[in-house]
Amino acid sequence: MKKNDVMELVCVSLGTNGEGICRADGATVFVPYLLPGEKASVRILKEKGNVAYGKAEEILVPAEDRVRPQCPVFYRCGGCLLQHMRYRSQLRFKTELVQNAFRKIADIDVKAEPCERSEKEYGYRNKLQLPIGVVKGENAVGFYAERTHRIVKTDACPIHPAWSKPLIAALYRFMEKCGLDGYDEETGKGQLRHIIVREIKNRYLITLVSTVEEIKGIDYFYYLLDDIFHEYSFFLSVDTSRDNVVLKEPPKLLKGRPYYEATEGGILFEAGASTFLQVNEGVRSKLYERAVSLFSEEDTVIDCYAGGGLLTAMLAKKCRKAYGVEVVPEASACAERLKEKNGLGNMINLCGKVEEELPRLLEREKDAVLLFDPPRAGIERSVLKTVLSCGARKIVYISCDPATLARDVGILTGKLAESGKELVKADGPAKYEIALVQPFDMFPQTRHTETLVELIRQDR
Repeated sequence: MKKNDVMELVCVSLGTNGEGICRADGATVFVPYLLPGEKASVRILKEKGNVAYGKAEEILVPAEDRVRPQCPVFYRCGGCLLQHMRYRSQLRFKTELVQNAFRKIADIDVKAEPCERSEKEYGYRNKLQLPIGVVKGENAVGFYAERTHRIVKTDACPIHPAWSKPLIAALYRFMEKCGLDGYDEETGKGQLRHIIVREIKNRYLITLVSTVEEIKGIDYFYYLLDDIFHEYSFFLSVDTSRDNVVLKEPPKLLKGRPYYEATEGGILFEAGASTFLQVNEGVRSKLYERAVSLFSEEDTVIDCYAGGGLLTAMLAKKCRKAYGVEVVPEASACAERLKEKNGLGNMINLCGKVEEELPRLLEREKDAVLLFDPPRAGIERSVLKTVLSCGARKIVYISCDPATLARDVGILTGKLAESGKELVKADGPAKYEIALVQPFDMFPQTRHTETLVELIRQDR
C-alpha cells in the first residue's frame, strides 16, 4: 500500500471522530464519511507504518444507515461530521464513543445508558459563531474546514435556526456597502474577525469582533438587523492581536440591553453576551433535570464552573444549600441577580477560580457533595487532588468531552495515577465507584456529546 493507490475497502467500525475504519494489507485505514458495512473505492492519501488515511472516491455498496446530508458544504465544513448517518445510528455511535473512551483511556469497562436523544435533529443551536475572513481575495463568512483555519463559505447552517441565513446575507451586504474587509490571518489586515449571536427565548445578543473601535457604517448594520430580529442587543469586542482567541475581554454594549431574562425549570435567569449556556435548550432541560435528581433535599452542593448560575439555582431550590463557583465576572454577576430574583437565600455565589475557592469551601462544608461542569479541557489536576483528599461522598460530573471525562474519572476511581508528569494506569483501591454514565445528544449531526456521570465514594 502506498500513496495514491486505489483500493476497494469495507468499513468495519467507526473512529472517535465518526470516520470509517477499514483493514487492508495489515494496516488500519481511516476513511472519513464511510459507514460500517459499506464497500467503497478508496484512494490512499497518506500512509505510515501500519496506519493509513484515505478518501472514499465512490460508495460501491451503501449502508442502510446512510442518508443525504442537508448541508450543501457538509463534506468541506468541519462543523458537522455525521449528517450522512441516520439519527438513531448517531445515538448508538455516541453511546459507544463514551464507553470506548472509558475503556481505552482509563481501563474502565462501563455500561453507559443509551444516549438521550434531541427532539430537534436540526436547527437546535441557540448560539452561532462565525469567522469573517478572506478567501481568494474576497470576503468570506462561514466555518472552518476541519483542523484548519481555512474558511468554508456558506450562506446558512442547518443545525442553526432559520435566522442564520438572513444574518449571513446581512453581514455580506453590510461589508460590501460600507467597504469593510474580513480579517486576513496571514497579513493581519481587515476590520471584521468574528460575529457571535446567542438566542435567549427569541431575543438576541449579537457580538461583532473587530480590529477597530470605530466601525464605518455601523448604523447601516443596525438597520439590516432590525429586519431580522425583533429584539436584540449589539456588542463590540476589539481585538488587534494575531492569535486565535475569539473573545479576550468582555465586549462593550453599543445597543440594547446587557442581559435578557428567561425561565427554565421554574427558575428566572438571565444571560449576557459572555455567559455560558448549553447550546441545545431541549437537551439542556433534560440534562439539568437528571442532574438535580441525583441530589437530595438534605445535601449541601458545591457547583464548580457554575456559569450564569442556572443549575446552581435549581439545586438551591431543591437542596439545603448550593454554592456556585465561577471565574467569569459577568456570569457570576448574572448568578447573583438570579439569586435575588428567585429569592434563593440558600444560594451562595463566589467569583473566583475553582482551584482556589474549592479548598476553602470544603474546609467550611465538610460534608458537601460536588458538581462539576468544566470546559472541554476538564478539571484541573490540583482540583482533583483536593477532591480526593476531602473525601466528598458524591460527585456529579457533566462533560462535553468523553476523553477528558474518562481521564478525570480514571484519576478519581484510582484507575489512573501520576508518575512524574505523566498519567499511568494503576490498580489501587477504588476511591470512587461509577453509579451512572448517561450520554445526552446536545450536538446532533456532530461527533460531540454531553455526558453525565455519578460517582460514589467507596472508602469513607
